[in-house]
Formats: sequence, structure tokens, C-alpha cells
Amino acid sequence: MSLEKLVHMANQIGKFFNSQGKEQAVAGTADHIRKFWDPHMRATIAAHLDAGGAGLDPVVRLAVERLKDVQKKKKPEKPGDE
Repeated sequence: MSLEKLVHMANQIGKFFNSQGKEQAVAGTADHIRKFWDPHMRATIAAHLDAGGAGLDPVVRLAVERLKDVQKKKKPEKPGDE
């Protein structure tokens, strides 16, 4: 799937949740992407955000950041990494 399509889809999801207020929109968007996007799609949108996130709506940016933070917390630290 193209990056442009992923950005479009993510923004549509964010727009759906926007009527629920900013915090719920961020949470709902993040939850939807986590549940329904495959790992490759999530990694692609996260990398796009890291590269500047052109075209991503503000709610979607926050949702993808939230997903990245959750993913970081799930990864076990390597022995010796301090």
C-alpha cells in the first residue's frame, strides 16, 4: 500500500473521531490503527512521522506518537543497555 494511501486512511480515521474531542480523537485513532492495521502499515506511518509526517493531521500525528511510545515500552531492554 502506498504511503499516500496510508496517510489518507489515517486522516480519515482521525476525522471520524474528531467529534469526540481532541483527547478521545487521539485515543480512538491510535486504538483503531493498533487494532486494525498490520505491523508493516503501522511501521510505515511511524517512519513517515519520524521523517516529518507531511500530510498527517494533528490528531493523527499525536495518535501515531502515542503508538510509538507504547511500542517502545513493550520492547525489552537489551542486557547492558543503560
